[in-house]
Amino acid sequence: MTIPQYSFAKVVGVWAAAALPMGLLGWVANPWLARSIDGASGIHGTARLLLLTVGLVWQFVLTLILVRRESPALAWSVLRERLWLGAPKNPRTGRPEARLWLWLALLIPLFGLSVFVIAPALDGVWLTAFPSLAEPAEYSVASLLEGPGSRALEGAWWFFGLFLLLAVFNTVLGEELLFRGLLLPRMQGAFGRWDWLANGVLFGIYHVHQPWGLPSSVLDGVLLFALPTKLWRCAWVGIAVHSAQSAFFALVLLPAFVESA
Repeated sequence: MTIPQYSFAKVVGVWAAAALPMGLLGWVANPWLARSIDGASGIHGTARLLLLTVGLVWQFVLTLILVRRESPALAWSVLRERLWLGAPKNPRTGRPEARLWLWLALLIPLFGLSVFVIAPALDGVWLTAFPSLAEPAEYSVASLLEGPGSRALEGAWWFFGLFLLLAVFNTVLGEELLFRGLLLPRMQGAFGRWDWLANGVLFGIYHVHQPWGLPSSVLDGVLLFALPTKLWRCAWVGIAVHSAQSAFFALVLLPAFVESA
């Protein structure tokens, strides 16, 4: 099955179809709806979480729409081939090799190193140059877990469920499926052998909804998501590495929902 190649304009168009809604939802819709939604839920940040989830679900729908335009059906066999959802392949032989999954034992810790060590330093330099792009305090995970407002999370399992829904569409069905499953296999025609680099850069600057982490998003997108995905022609690699972040934050948040005696 031959995967069609996108022109530069189409790559940018698909990127914009993902990035612009996220930016509008995060910076326009959220301030407009936050007071009413957060007030009704009793938990600050509900509106932003809900709105960004909508944007990520749209990315999943967009991916299916674009694949459907290439194929008469959306059968699993079609999705597996067109979105690189098969097993990782040896770059020399082109054959699937189960032992390549072992690379995750290195890539996932490297992602952790990036998130907790490299990103704070790299993004710190970025925010020194552009302080207006700093993360609003109320958007951080820490703001949910600290202060008197954190008690609102106790027993609010619906909020934890909403977070898990966002996480699934963030690192599995949304961002990763769109950028590594759909775009990356179709970018060689426009970017040649540097398609993985262009993919990672586009992924990084897609984060207009959270510009405070843009440099680290570019770095992770290039080296930890796009490069190994391209090397082994397997979108599951990027999904697995990126999803380690979702799993970590889910575990960090979980105790806050347990009602104290």
